[in-house]
Amino acid sequence: MPLYIYVTEHGDTLRKIADKYNCELENLLSLNPYISNLDLDLSADVQIKLPLLHVRRINDAAVSCPPEPSGTPLDQWIPLTSIEQMVQTDYDVLIIGSGAGGGAALWRLCEQWGQNGKKIGMIEAGDLQLPTHAFNLPTLDEQRALEYWERIAERPGKRWPDYPGTKMVKALGGRTLLWYLFSPRFNPSAFRSWPITYKDLIPYYQISERIMNISSNYTKGSSLQEMLLDRLLMGGFPEATDIRMAADLIGTKYGQVHSNVFFSSIIFLAYALNIRKFDLAVNTRAIQILTENGKAAGVKVMTSDKRSYTLKARKIIVSASTWETPRLLLNSNIPNEAIGRYIVHHPEYVANGFLNRDQFPEVLGVATIVVPGSSERNYQLIGFSDFFYHYTERPLLKTARIVVKNYGIVEPRFENHVSLDPLERDAYGVPLLNIQFSHSDKDRALLHEMYDSLLAFSATMGLSLESPPLMSPTGYDNHECGTCRMGDDPATSVTNRFGQVHGISGLYIADNSVVNLSSPANPTLTTIALAMRTADYIIEQMK
Repeated sequence: MPLYIYVTEHGDTLRKIADKYNCELENLLSLNPYISNLDLDLSADVQIKLPLLHVRRINDAAVSCPPEPSGTPLDQWIPLTSIEQMVQTDYDVLIIGSGAGGGAALWRLCEQWGQNGKKIGMIEAGDLQLPTHAFNLPTLDEQRALEYWERIAERPGKRWPDYPGTKMVKALGGRTLLWYLFSPRFNPSAFRSWPITYKDLIPYYQISERIMNISSNYTKGSSLQEMLLDRLLMGGFPEATDIRMAADLIGTKYGQVHSNVFFSSIIFLAYALNIRKFDLAVNTRAIQILTENGKAAGVKVMTSDKRSYTLKARKIIVSASTWETPRLLLNSNIPNEAIGRYIVHHPEYVANGFLNRDQFPEVLGVATIVVPGSSERNYQLIGFSDFFYHYTERPLLKTARIVVKNYGIVEPRFENHVSLDPLERDAYGVPLLNIQFSHSDKDRALLHEMYDSLLAFSATMGLSLESPPLMSPTGYDNHECGTCRMGDDPATSVTNRFGQVHGISGLYIADNSVVNLSSPANPTLTTIALAMRTADYIIEQMK
């Protein structure tokens, strides 16, 4: 006779089991002869044999029942909230923008507050474009990723002749959907012109590096990396080292899936989402910051179909970008002469170099090398090979390509600024931005030094350059900063040392615009660390 094994729970008896499965008592007794008393309380985890025929009848009846619903259907790969729902909520904190700064602030608030009942909302002017960093998608190699980027990026073009290389991206995750992951800290000496010290930022650098999986292990074991570093270290560049990159190199371990090697702000949103609920609306453009009696009160927004709404919030964090944040503040008539001023960026030279493949072992590997800036050197030098490739056939070439570039520091000057156009407006009725930018004599002197240094850097590695180094169009570096910079003096800065706008309680900024770009290092890590510090300050203020 086919049998079924039933495992008992506390309080079970043979009589109860027989009733439950509609079995004859004699059958149960014959199948389980070691139990003589039908009413004996059985202990848990005792195996009882049952005739399979009876169990099938019960199970056949059970499978005809309709399944329980698993929850509300999810329309997108991340839960979204309608703007009509958000209008009905009084937010404790509302975040404008979902890039590096906005994502970091959101995660920190959720991580610190947990399930405490505070209401957190985020709005993003753009749409859902990519669910991860572009290089994590198997269909996008570097070239295709850049081509996709051209479709979603906005360029001011001829409107900005002083800044022709700039790109603006409106999408959930912002420009972190495609960046090159280089994540150095600013040198301690860079903070001499800041209202905070390097020591103030160390805890937030460490937190950021942990959650972003920043390390110098991406090229570990690469023969190309090791041999080029040796040439530089022995050839007059003793500071040369591995570039620290935001790349999760663990893979799947202990059953935990690490599906995103390269970091984007989407990971901040994912961490936050798995801690607590927050509201998120996309295609929702912030038009104006609303204030009452010197305090932040809410945000006037407009959806993609040009409908207007007002969101209420006690605290507002603006993380819209170096361009859109001052534009929003200026359009909101926030009183501060420094808004939009002191634009800084990283001017860069770049060249393609080539190495004879015969100089290296069969397994070449990849290279990502940096000579950091310092108090004596206002620029950094970078050399890297083609290190983003997957699902790609790579033939053995006679030469290996190394891209070399350097980033320098420009002076923060009041006359370098953005302003609202008095006539032209966008589709939402917001004035377009105009820009005025030029390099000073000191900047141009540094550019000459950078050019000569890049030639020496390339020669030391043994590179043959395809052509002399070329200066990239202004803004091509994507490192623009400073239009709402942090400082103690309201006459020359927009926020205080915690990112709060001078004179407006409850209004904060957490993006590249607060950064005084006094280091040639990529600003993303520093922006994220500052955003977390701002979030902690808000938490302390709301106790």
